[in-house]
Amino acid sequence: MVPPPVRRSGQDASGSLGCRPMTTPPYQQYPQGVSDKSKVVAGVLGIVLGGFGVGRFYMGDTKTGVLQLVVTLVTCGFGSLWGVIDGILILINGGVDGQGRPLRD
Repeated sequence: MVPPPVRRSGQDASGSLGCRPMTTPPYQQYPQGVSDKSKVVAGVLGIVLGGFGVGRFYMGDTKTGVLQLVVTLVTCGFGSLWGVIDGILILINGGVDGQGRPLRD
């Protein structure tokens, strides 16, 4: 006589582990379409550490951040003026993050 099969949690009657979709509610702290990055933080980082591209790295724009860093190194530090101006413009006009969403205030 063969004992009946033991079913584990999640098995259906056929004995297979059914694939159930995970049901976690979406996490949205900010309105849809608005970045979770702050305009003030990005601007201040751009002014203080703009020569290293830190403001752009914070915003998720790594391409421009690397370019700011390279220009600063190639020009022996004079390229850091780009980061300062970029930080001021972000504070005044705002900007967008790496996904194209506007920065929050």
